[in-house]
Amino acid sequence: MGFLKTLLIIILVYYLLRLIGRWLAPKVFNYAAKKTERHFREAFEQANMGGNTGDQKVQDLHNSQKSNNSRTSSKEVGEYIDFEEIE
Repeated sequence: MGFLKTLLIIILVYYLLRLIGRWLAPKVFNYAAKKTERHFREAFEQANMGGNTGDQKVQDLHNSQKSNNSRTSSKEVGEYIDFEEIE
C-alpha cells in the first residue's frame, strides 16, 4: 500500500509540474526575450551616441599600421641566395 501511495504522489507531482510548466514557460521566455531585446537596444543606442569617434579611431589605427609597415618594408632583411639544381 505504501508503494502505491508513493507512486501515486510521484505521478501527481509530475503532472502538476507539467501543467505549471506549460503555464509558466511562455512567461519566462517572454521575460528573457524582452530583457535581451532591451540590452541589445541599449548597446545599439550607446554605440550610435558616440557618433564617428569609433570610425575615427579605426581610421587612425589603419593609418598607424600603414606607416609601421612602410618603415619595416624598406629594411634589407638578408642576403638573396640562388640555388641551382645538381644532376
